[in-house]
Amino acid sequence: MNNTLERIKQGLYSLSPSEKKVAAYILDDPERVLSMPIAELSMNANISEATIIRMCRALQFKGYHDLKLGISAALNNHLEEGKVFYAEMSANKELSHIVDYVYHNTMQSIKSTISLVDLPAMEAAIKLILSSNRIAVLGVGASAIVAMDFEQKCKRINRWCEALTDSHTQLTTAVHLTESDVILAISYSGETKEIVEAMQVAKKRNVPIISLTRYGNNKVQGLADIKLYASPTEHSIRSGATASRISQLSVVDIIFMGMISNDWDNSVESLNSTREVIKSRK
Repeated sequence: MNNTLERIKQGLYSLSPSEKKVAAYILDDPERVLSMPIAELSMNANISEATIIRMCRALQFKGYHDLKLGISAALNNHLEEGKVFYAEMSANKELSHIVDYVYHNTMQSIKSTISLVDLPAMEAAIKLILSSNRIAVLGVGASAIVAMDFEQKCKRINRWCEALTDSHTQLTTAVHLTESDVILAISYSGETKEIVEAMQVAKKRNVPIISLTRYGNNKVQGLADIKLYASPTEHSIRSGATASRISQLSVVDIIFMGMISNDWDNSVESLNSTREVIKSRK
C-alpha cells in the first residue's frame, strides 16, 4: 500500500474510539504531525502514547516512526486523501449534477483504490491464481457482480473459474476444493456471513484464499492468506454499492491484466480464439 493517508482514512472504521481520535487528529493536519515527537502528539490529542502505538499497529505500521515516514511520502506526492471527496446524492437533483456526481465519485474511487494497492500482495495473488487448478470466486449482492465479471474474464483466457453467488453453492463447492485450488473472496464490508462461512470450510481443507475487502480489520481478510483492498468508504445508504463496485472491478482488472502479462502467449492465443468464435455468430 503506497499512501499512508488513504490507509488511515480507510482504516478508521476498524479502530477503537481512542485510536480513531488519534487518526482524526492526524488527518486534520498531517503536515503538523510530521514535526511532532510521539509525546507531543500524545499531549495535543489528549491520548496516551500506548494508544498511538496501538493505532499504528492496527493500521499495519511498524510504529510511530514508520507512520511519519509514510505521511511524509504522501505529502510529497501532493496527495490529499485526508479530505472527504465523495459527494452525496439528494432528492430532485438536476441531471447535470447527477452526471458530475457519478463522474467524480467514480474517478475518486479508482484513484483511491490504486493508492491502496500493495504490489507484493498483488503479485503474490496473481501468481497464486495462475498456479491454481480451479478458481472459486465468492461474492454476494453487489460483490456477486464483480465475481461474475472475473469469471467471464478468466474464461476468455482458458482458466477454470466459477463465480459462486449463493450460500449453498459456496459451501458445497468449498468442501470439495483442495490445496491446488484458490478462493477469491469478495466482500466490501469484510463481514458477509455467507462468505465467512464458506471461507471457514475452505480453511479446514487448506485451500489458499485471497480476500478483496475495504481496508481495515474484518473477518474476511482475517481468514485470507493474501489480502487485497478496495476503496472507498461509502458514507451512507444513498451511495448504494456504486463506488465500492467500481473499486472492486478495478482490482479485478489489475489481477486479470497481470494474469495475461505473466502468461502472454497462451493468453493471447485464448483471447483470439474466443474472439473468433464470438465473431462467427454475427
